[in-house]
Amino acid sequence: MTRDRLARHRASLYAVAPRAAPRRAHPTGRRAVALALFDLDNTLLAGDSDYLWGGFLAREGLVDGEAYERENLRYYRAYQAGELDIHEFLRFALRPLAAHDPALLEAVRERFVAETITPIVAPGTPGLLERHRTAGDRLAIITATNRFVTGPIAALLGIDDLLATEPQQVDGRYTGEPEGVPCFREGKVTRLHAWLEAEDLDLKGSWFYSDSLNDLPLLEAVDHPVAVDPDATLATTATERGWPIISLRGPAV
Repeated sequence: MTRDRLARHRASLYAVAPRAAPRRAHPTGRRAVALALFDLDNTLLAGDSDYLWGGFLAREGLVDGEAYERENLRYYRAYQAGELDIHEFLRFALRPLAAHDPALLEAVRERFVAETITPIVAPGTPGLLERHRTAGDRLAIITATNRFVTGPIAALLGIDDLLATEPQQVDGRYTGEPEGVPCFREGKVTRLHAWLEAEDLDLKGSWFYSDSLNDLPLLEAVDHPVAVDPDATLATTATERGWPIISLRGPAV
């Protein structure tokens, strides 16, 4: 897709984001709440927290720097190509959690969020989140990146609900294995439906914002799919299906 063509299909944030409006009646008489779901990496953030965390660990000397960064890049490229074996990747990505004391990891994570993540919150992210809050929506991040990394990032963005890949813990230490279904591709839909049932929610009026072809299963499941700074495959799909294409990377709005 050419730059000019993509620009013609980009909707402004004000055109796409919701405005406060009456909600449908809930069968129990409660005011129904629409969900606003957000991918995290390369969507709300102008970068990939999982990939950046691996690089941070390497610079801190907590992993074998050169070898780890080489594998980290290989997995990242597989993800971008839509070819990632999530189980193989998680065995790689969660290994450092098992290798180090949780208190040390938490201290390193605090610096990671302050030094690496805070500067890459996309300029348009705060305004988009605020418009959904003003509309009365319930906001949630849904991400393949594990909860150890993403929990503090969700807190930084002021979002209480987080669906993420869960690293397994036994007796207060990480095992290096995932717990349950990884929150990736179709797994995002599986995890979301389990959460919806537990929270007594549904997808009527729902929004989902993502940059990635890997999120097509969830984009197809919501009422309002929005492509955000999309990869080439998602940009083409969004254009063909008439989905809005927006950018959060420009000046704050």
